[in-house]
Amino acid sequence: MNNTIYIGYEFKVEPLQPATEILIAELGYAGFESFVEHSEGVTAYIRKQDWNAFILEDIHILNSGEFDISYEFNEIEQTNWNEEWEKNFKPIVVDDLVTVRAPFHDKPNTKYDLVIEPKMSFGTGHHETTHMMIQHILNNDFKNKSVLDMGCGTGVLAILAEKVGATKLDAIDIDNWCYLNSIENVEQNGCQNIAVYEGDAALLKNKKYDIIIANINRNILLNDIPTYANCLNENGKLFLSGFYEDDLSIIKEKCFENRLNFQNKTLRNQWVGACFVFE
Repeated sequence: MNNTIYIGYEFKVEPLQPATEILIAELGYAGFESFVEHSEGVTAYIRKQDWNAFILEDIHILNSGEFDISYEFNEIEQTNWNEEWEKNFKPIVVDDLVTVRAPFHDKPNTKYDLVIEPKMSFGTGHHETTHMMIQHILNNDFKNKSVLDMGCGTGVLAILAEKVGATKLDAIDIDNWCYLNSIENVEQNGCQNIAVYEGDAALLKNKKYDIIIANINRNILLNDIPTYANCLNENGKLFLSGFYEDDLSIIKEKCFENRLNFQNKTLRNQWVGACFVFE
């Protein structure tokens, strides 16, 4: 198994808001993948292979006189993540309909109950992008649809898509840990229609879907949008997230070049969740 190592930054922030939201947005743009907010600030994670000693140089809020922000960091191996998870993670509820929780949390009263063991893969609903993709799934018709969850992380979006009626689903992630974790979570949630694959957009040759969900990052999306368009059935929907509002225009342009018409967007702390239709 790919033994990915992460760097964890522990930020202490005063006052908490709006500094924490700004800090998370800037860190996300710098390449940090996941964030756990807590009473003193936020813990942020980045793969060691994507890290460098100057990673925080362009995090402007750290030099702001309006906020007091301190931090320390250390390497975190995947095998240590369960301890971090149980220490920091709290269940989240989206629109009073979906709960995302760990197995050690109490069963909720919401309509959809998603049990996730994230370990060192990401996509728990805490990050703005996953939260918005959950909302898109809730607000659109997935009944009897074929669905692709690209960059599936924990598999949480594919799991919810099946629970709201999708009947044929593929979940793909390039990271081995995400691949194995998604398989575990699919089984944990009793899903029967999700096939999980390890790889990238090269796996999509000759595939067709009614709906594609891609919550990755701007550069990968821009590269892969033509492939997504080729994989969509007529009037199929493409849900994209993992980028900021400032990047929406270039995403729209690439989509338009590939017969994907912009339908709507949601915003959450400068992150975007956008819907396009293949016509």
